[in-house]
Amino acid sequence: MKLQQKVKFSDTVFAQEVDGEMVLLDMNSENYFGLDKVGSSIWQAIEAENGALDRVLEVLLEEYDVEEDLLKADLMVFVEKLVESGLVQVVDT
Repeated sequence: MKLQQKVKFSDTVFAQEVDGEMVLLDMNSENYFGLDKVGSSIWQAIEAENGALDRVLEVLLEEYDVEEDLLKADLMVFVEKLVESGLVQVVDT
């Protein structure tokens, strides 16, 4: 996965913010997923930036006081977990 790629949400996943955290429902598997505050921030940044990972990284760097390399690695791991769970796809731009 590269920052030049884009995250595309699955059409069967519904997201709702509840008390500052995101709750996701995958209609295919009927599984619920809960995201903590950081995961919710990433999800919302993906939504706001139309999935552009390079822009998502920029948004998160403005929000969190963390080294860019560490944040980039954490973002990639998070997106990989979303892909593995069938919640998103990563596509070339």
